[in-house]
Amino acid sequence: MNIGEVSRASGLPAKTIRYYEDIGLVTPQRAANGYRTFRDSDLHKLSFLGRARSLGFSIEDCRTLLALYEDRGRASADVKLVAQKHLAGIEQKIAELQQMHATLSHLVHACAGDNRPDCPILADLAAPATAKA
Repeated sequence: MNIGEVSRASGLPAKTIRYYEDIGLVTPQRAANGYRTFRDSDLHKLSFLGRARSLGFSIEDCRTLLALYEDRGRASADVKLVAQKHLAGIEQKIAELQQMHATLSHLVHACAGDNRPDCPILADLAAPATAKA
């Protein structure tokens, strides 16, 4: 398969595929003319990477997961550890987003939104960080 075909089959843009090649996640064969030739195993790796990235795994986590996937002697505990670490990060981000939502929701409700110049949103943004803690 050429890069266009593997792009369509994997759902990844050609630019992403070239990037994954540049950083060593996939290594397609090269034809005599220098064009990339992708095997079914390359397509499988690209699909794997696309799914992992859609779940928010970092490139380094993807590299680790791909290595674990290819290691038939792996312990599933190693895979679970990577996923648990990522899940903890997601949960932390959710907590931060919920706090941001609560604060901004409070400020929006506190603002009259009329023609007066006073605005609790701007007052909060301008307050020193220590005053907010």
